[in-house]
Amino acid sequence: MNRSRLAAVFSAFFLVVAGCAAPVANPNATTDAEDDWSWPEDPPTDRLGWENGYWYNESIDVDQSDGLNASERAAFVNRTMARVEVIRELGFTDSVPVEVISRAEYRNRSLFGNDSENESETVHADWNDQVWESILLVGEDRTIDEVFDELYGGAVLGYYSPSEDRIVLISDGDDPVVDRQTLAHELVHALQDQQFGLDDSPPTQDRQLARNGLVEGDARYVDRLYEERCGDDWECVGRPSGAGSSSGSFDYPVFLTIYTPYSEGPTFVSSLRERGGWGAVDDAYASPPVSTEQIIHPETYPDERPVEVTIEDRSSAEWVRYDHDPVGDTVGEASIFAMFWKHRAIDQTDLNRNTGRYSAYNYSAGPSRGWAGDLVVPYRPASDEEATANPNRRAYVWRTTWDTEADASKFETTYVKTMLQLRLGAKRAAPNTYVIEDGPFADAYRVTRRGETVTIVNAPSVDELDDVHAD
Repeated sequence: MNRSRLAAVFSAFFLVVAGCAAPVANPNATTDAEDDWSWPEDPPTDRLGWENGYWYNESIDVDQSDGLNASERAAFVNRTMARVEVIRELGFTDSVPVEVISRAEYRNRSLFGNDSENESETVHADWNDQVWESILLVGEDRTIDEVFDELYGGAVLGYYSPSEDRIVLISDGDDPVVDRQTLAHELVHALQDQQFGLDDSPPTQDRQLARNGLVEGDARYVDRLYEERCGDDWECVGRPSGAGSSSGSFDYPVFLTIYTPYSEGPTFVSSLRERGGWGAVDDAYASPPVSTEQIIHPETYPDERPVEVTIEDRSSAEWVRYDHDPVGDTVGEASIFAMFWKHRAIDQTDLNRNTGRYSAYNYSAGPSRGWAGDLVVPYRPASDEEATANPNRRAYVWRTTWDTEADASKFETTYVKTMLQLRLGAKRAAPNTYVIEDGPFADAYRVTRRGETVTIVNAPSVDELDDVHAD
């Protein structure tokens, strides 16, 4: 399993949200005076709000100060399942195994690494490096797998594996403790899998992020609603010290890209619920969003679909496309936004402005807004010997299309003048041709616009641009 398949494992990234606790409330009470009621007997059949012997607002004896024993964990998990059912108005069909491991053990499991002896994974890793290089997020000094190893190792709080039908939560301390919000988040993924299925993975980066916008947005929205009820409505198990915080450093612009579903997804799901209740959210699993544009701008779902972009192969005999399915990738609006943000081609402070009630960030910016479709096709030397001897001797063609010529012009101007020339020091070598001489993105770039379409050709040198894609 490789990390390009962003939907393969559904994770909770670090989230800083304050929690609280309050006395338990009577689910049948109409006044505060009725809080002295007795708990009803277990129902004869399963029902929403009751799971494995626990009602959703039943008091439980859980003390995490010295870790969780087996009975405490069972009570915590089952009551949280019941609460997720109440909020989501959807029932579990099976129990969900929950394992708690240390962060060191999580790092050692290599959940996302590529098998160097598997040729198809090796080809994919090389191909995928060019995709991330095309959006100027990961240069030739690193691989995307190395960046992901660093990021996932320190930022993930837990995950649900559809292939194993289980949840793994990560505890940073010596004692196994569980953060209630992370637990609720991952239980929503288990519920989604039981009700809708989560095994399939879309073919492109943008569609993976878009589908995750629904899946992670649903889970993130529910875990926020869960937190809102702690204190006023429900007694909640206290959150461990440091809950929701990251461990270690990582590449923030890459994080921004893969965090899109967690930030923009909850607002997307909230908008669906406002349109047609939880039923509208359920229906979306049969027709999930197909672009991050739809997640960032919920009003475009489901009608505004991406334009299908094609790139004819105009390479010389010296360069070939990868033996990879698909031959190219679509990066989408969110990844383009992260590219401009990384290189300060847009006002970085806008990321935290006008975020909306359920969004952590604002992914909408002028040069990335108006996206209609794109395709990145990576290239490698035709000679296997040369490709192996020179792993950084790679190329790509990236074509974007936009809603209007004005949108395309804004993207082109920001890409060339602000990012390539001003931020990365590119020098003009010929009409529409630029060279970055030093650093991880040192290459030749040809940028041309025809109407609503912008085509970027990348090669190791100016002389090789036509060999990769004749103009």
